[in-house]
Amino acid sequence: VLQKGLKENFADVQVSVVDCPDLTKEPFNFPAKGICGKPRIADVGGVPYLIPLVQKEKVYDLNTVAKDIELPGAFILGAGAASSKVLGVNAEFIPIVQTKSEKKPAVNGSYIAQINPADKGCLLEKYSSKYTDCEFGLLANLYASEGQPGKVIEVKANGRTGELNFVTCLRQTLEKHYGEKPVGMGGTFIIQKGKAKIHIMPPEFSACPLNTDEDVNNWLKFFEMKAPLICQPVIVSRDPGFDLRVEHTHCFSHHGEGGHYHQDTSPDSVQYLGYFQPAELLFRIDRPQETHLVGRD
Repeated sequence: VLQKGLKENFADVQVSVVDCPDLTKEPFNFPAKGICGKPRIADVGGVPYLIPLVQKEKVYDLNTVAKDIELPGAFILGAGAASSKVLGVNAEFIPIVQTKSEKKPAVNGSYIAQINPADKGCLLEKYSSKYTDCEFGLLANLYASEGQPGKVIEVKANGRTGELNFVTCLRQTLEKHYGEKPVGMGGTFIIQKGKAKIHIMPPEFSACPLNTDEDVNNWLKFFEMKAPLICQPVIVSRDPGFDLRVEHTHCFSHHGEGGHYHQDTSPDSVQYLGYFQPAELLFRIDRPQETHLVGRD
């Protein structure tokens, strides 16, 4: 299914089932070896807690989320917002956490990307270099598993010929094929070559309401960042009525750049290499009562 769909958007596509590479090694350096074992997706909070106006009291803990999704000790990847209560500012959160179990404490390999107060550029930091908790705020889209080795879907896609970004192409391909049946997927992919459009939320929450996508885009700070970028997508082909964010991808690097992935900006030279696992379960945690569709891309 993915092979056929990606072919419509990329010049060179190869999709196969392989053994998950050891994700504790470069360039990932994750605290778990793989993305297999009881795979599940959690959509926590939501954009309505950020806009039109922020609700700062919305704070969550990844160790608690792991229990809520009935997988204590889960290895969690994904995209979310940092806890402004912990950081003192607003920032992008790139969660990479082996949550705590009865036998072991949590291992937090997460990153935070924020606007550097010094030069207004990107400041990417390892979360554990400053903080000891596993908190995040407002919203997150998370892929969780036992972190085991196993079979995964490997996707190679080079040379973008269509308009869709890599993640949207994957999601729309699944939606087109599976229709009413929602299919969820998570994992990691590397933008191996090329550049990408990435945003970072400003450190200050907006004092005036952000009511349209245009308002949101004017508030966000956009950058062009260079490969290699290690990305963590969470995809659901369609929303079965749970007010989901159907795709959300954050990325980090080893050269100080990271944030929220939008699209590669070098279609001719871009190379993607990804490892994905379909999820078995979907959990919706703290769904906003009042909702809207602004700011979800």
